[in-house]
Amino acid sequence: MNAGEARIDVAFAGTLGAFSLDVSFQAPTKGITALFGPSGCGKTSVLRCMAGLNRLTGKLTVGDDVWQDDATNTFRKPYDRPIGYVFQEASLFPHLSVRSNLLFGARRASKKAAANALKFDDIVALLGISHLLERAPLALSGGERQRVAIGRALLSQPQLLLMDEPLAALDRMTKEEILPYLEALHESLLIPIVYVSHDITEVERLADTLVLLQDGRVVAAGPLYTLQSDPELPLLQAPEASVTIEGQVMRFDETYTLTTLAVAGGELVVPGHQGAAGGLRRLRISASDVSFTRVIPRETTILNCLPARILSITSHGGGNAAQVNVIAGLGEDGNGARIVGRITRKSKEALEMVEGAQVFAQIKSVALIAAKSGSALAAPNSPSR
Repeated sequence: MNAGEARIDVAFAGTLGAFSLDVSFQAPTKGITALFGPSGCGKTSVLRCMAGLNRLTGKLTVGDDVWQDDATNTFRKPYDRPIGYVFQEASLFPHLSVRSNLLFGARRASKKAAANALKFDDIVALLGISHLLERAPLALSGGERQRVAIGRALLSQPQLLLMDEPLAALDRMTKEEILPYLEALHESLLIPIVYVSHDITEVERLADTLVLLQDGRVVAAGPLYTLQSDPELPLLQAPEASVTIEGQVMRFDETYTLTTLAVAGGELVVPGHQGAAGGLRRLRISASDVSFTRVIPRETTILNCLPARILSITSHGGGNAAQVNVIAGLGEDGNGARIVGRITRKSKEALEMVEGAQVFAQIKSVALIAAKSGSALAAPNSPSR
């Protein structure tokens, strides 16, 4: 975050039963901040403290508003905090229709929000629930109920939206159904969202800022793409290690049905028509889909081969592990987007790969996981070869 930029300041410390929490981090007042970590690490506890449902020693400011500051004996009760809270289970009123559930949220709205209030019809359209308005909650699918719960939270005109693993109770197919709507919220609304998850695929698809938690402590906090390629953090040791980068649509090849996207340090070619020139796309590159060569290959099925410079090499698993993680910056100077490749230690020694060396990164597959407009794009792991 830049100096002077509006932000959310969070600091809580204390015990909840036998659990000890001591966290401090900052988040921007726009976009999605993900609280990520294993079950039991304190994610939900942080969210409940932000909502005022649990009270621990600390401080919480949202922009210029102070919601808690023990130094001045300030503590706003939960009902005085302009928040929307979406739980794992969509707790809708079963005796009310979808429309009435949504309007209940609207009745909670502060009069201060009237000038720039979110409109009922706009939220209904954004979440794709106009055809559900007269139904009872029991007649809805799990994904539909969760979308209505999100709509009810938004119509309370919150200054901050808290989402506690909203997809955890849904199966994989239903998650895929609802994720595009969450992307639409991300791109269409100015309300900051703090999103709890232990599913890295959700985080990669939605988050801008990441707060890593472990045992009630903050391991690291910062932009998602920065933490993904940090050799000191556990994300890089995970089997599904990857990086997310932003690409801009440049051109479309009608003959071969391929789209070229510009990324920092080069261009990537992906299958399909991925929108009009100038559109922004979020890309995921898995460490297992990146390999390196010291010379440009002449005959290969891999379309994406970009110059890069090695920034660091770390063992994958410690000691004499068979594999290493190679972090490289795209472009001849290495100042472009960071990518991660997982290769064998034998390959690293055979190619005499060391920090600072110039290489060519071969990217076998690129997944387009989100459009900045909020629409889901090609299926993950779309081959680029």
